[in-house]
Amino acid sequence: MVGLLKKYGINHKVPTAYHPQTNGQAEVSNREIKRILEKVVKPHRKDWSSKLGDALWAYRTAYKTPIGISPFWLVYGNACHLPVEREHKMYWAVKECNIGFGVGVERKLQSVELEEHRLEAYENSRLYKEKMKAVHNQHIKRREFRARELVLLYNSRLTLMPGKLRSRWEGPYRVEKAEPYGVYHLRHPSSPNIFKVNGHRLKLYHGEKMKSTKEVEVFLLKDAPEGEEN
Repeated sequence: MVGLLKKYGINHKVPTAYHPQTNGQAEVSNREIKRILEKVVKPHRKDWSSKLGDALWAYRTAYKTPIGISPFWLVYGNACHLPVEREHKMYWAVKECNIGFGVGVERKLQSVELEEHRLEAYENSRLYKEKMKAVHNQHIKRREFRARELVLLYNSRLTLMPGKLRSRWEGPYRVEKAEPYGVYHLRHPSSPNIFKVNGHRLKLYHGEKMKSTKEVEVFLLKDAPEGEEN
C-alpha cells in the first residue's frame, strides 16, 4: 500500500476519524448525548434507539457556551424553528425570490454572513479553552523535588485484575537531576539506569528511616553492693 501511494504521489494522512478515541470533541459530544438519553428513556432502557433522533435534535439545536451559538446555526446560518414557523418562512422566501433576479447576490451575502458566524464561533471556542485552561492550571499543585531526594513513581499501566488492591505507586527512586518544566531524572538505588519522568507522576517518599552517623554506646547499670552509697 505504501508503494502504491508513493507511485501515484498520494500523501496519506491519518485523521481523527481513524482513531475516534483521540478526538476530544467527539468524546464530549457523545457524553452530552448520553446524558440526554438518560433523562428520556424508560426504566428498562431498551427504547434508546427510538429516542436517539430526538436526543440528537436537542443536542444540535442547543446553545453551546464554547462557540457561542448552536451547531444548527453553524450549518444553516440561523436558529432552529418549529415546523409551522419554518413552513411560513418558506412561503415567504419563495415569494420574495420570485420577485426579482437578485437571488444570487442575496445568496452570496448569506454565505459571507454564515462564514462570519463560523469564524466568530471558532474565536469564541479558542477564548473559552484558554479561560478553562487558566482555571485548571490554578488548581494544579506544583511539585518540586530536589536532587538526592527519594520519590514514588505512579504506574498508570498497572493492570487491574492481577493484584486488584496493589498500589500503583512504585519505588522509592532517587532524584538524580531536576530540569525545567517539571522533568526529573530518576534512578533506582539498586540499578545504575537513569530515566526521565514528568513531575506530575511523582510524590515525596517519607518511608526512609534516618541513619545516624555516630555510634552510641550502651552501658548497663548494675545494682550497687549493699552498704555503699551511690
